[in-house]
Amino acid sequence: MKRTLLLVLSLFFLVLAGCAGPSPRSASLQPQTRPAPLLLISIDAFRADYLQRGITPNLQHLADTGVRAKAMEPSFPSLTFPNHYTLVTGLYPDHHGIVNNNMIDPKLGRFSLGDRKAVADPRWWNEAEPIWVTADKHGLKTATMFWPGSATRIHGYRPDHWRPYNGKLTPTQRVDQVLEWLDLPAQKRPTFLTLYFDRVDHDGHEYGPDSKQVNAAMHRIDAAIGKLITGLKQRGLYRHMNIIVVSDHGMAPSPASHTILMDKLIDMHDVTVVSMGELASLIPKPGRTTAVEAALLKPHPHMQCWKKQNIPARFHYGSNPRVPPIVCSPQTGWTVSTSGWLATHTPSMGSHGYDNANPLMRALFIAHGPSFRDDGRVVPEFPNVDVYPLMTHLLGLPAQPNDGDYDTMKVMLRPDAR
Repeated sequence: MKRTLLLVLSLFFLVLAGCAGPSPRSASLQPQTRPAPLLLISIDAFRADYLQRGITPNLQHLADTGVRAKAMEPSFPSLTFPNHYTLVTGLYPDHHGIVNNNMIDPKLGRFSLGDRKAVADPRWWNEAEPIWVTADKHGLKTATMFWPGSATRIHGYRPDHWRPYNGKLTPTQRVDQVLEWLDLPAQKRPTFLTLYFDRVDHDGHEYGPDSKQVNAAMHRIDAAIGKLITGLKQRGLYRHMNIIVVSDHGMAPSPASHTILMDKLIDMHDVTVVSMGELASLIPKPGRTTAVEAALLKPHPHMQCWKKQNIPARFHYGSNPRVPPIVCSPQTGWTVSTSGWLATHTPSMGSHGYDNANPLMRALFIAHGPSFRDDGRVVPEFPNVDVYPLMTHLLGLPAQPNDGDYDTMKVMLRPDAR
């Protein structure tokens, strides 16, 4: 059953916030009850239909000998940090607090992807408990080969093994690190691991989703996954490890001509800009709210703006204090910018962050391992909040309050694993 009662969540997070330091570690799971290891792999911006391009044979093998979804719906906004945190908490961004890649918090100030100090501040992440924290509390070792939030202490915990983000590491080097962790002695070996690849996203932005560069990036990452499979087989782990492969969102072509100039609609001195691009978020300055609302809330050819309290309910977005007073969502393939920014920057050829119901934003989901069916089954589309309760089930962990629905995922599992 969907658990979206904000009162329950608010009380839960209030209790967590009042804790001074980490909670006492729960009793470790007994060896005979330890679950099969679980590896969560994210290929950033791997659109669901990319699999049909026929250039990722190792991913296709996992799908053909496991299960996959027709597609997975990302959460709104379909951006990297919000959706990665949703995958490991089961909460919509409005509920876990990472509401955008760029944010302003009344107490914490600004947050952006490139601000290492802000990203490392646990107060941005403490509105939720990611699965590696719950696993650690229950005696399972964890390891993250990059994942938003994993480089800081959340509620006093961080993964047992982790690496600070380094975009220069190749896909093969990232796989090598995961295999090294799996070679650790049993008492240090992780049971839950993450593995993150970002090249498909970078090339999709720079060259567009239909480019040869995106295809080449997919091919390189697929080769690294092939090396991972070989390494797991050599260690006798392949048949005993559950593997879930996801993406955070898709990618849409965004021609330079598809640009909405915000400075042609409002006086930019009247607002504090929180974010632009595929989701424009604005805070009107004192005394300028009426003028800004009058200009933005009326119909626009390729963009719709709302007061935060009027954002459509299907987006599950607008109640968190970090969502600014005015949010503008451009039509898929369009971006919001200013004349000044365009004068000094080259627009992206591909973009995401749009309406999460658009097919071009659809994400990948493949699952393989001893708990999953092995008949290549293709299941209907589901929202990405459902991945979290599936993972807590696989690991035998108590699920924290979340917006997901485990019942939608049971069809993927072998009957004895439900």
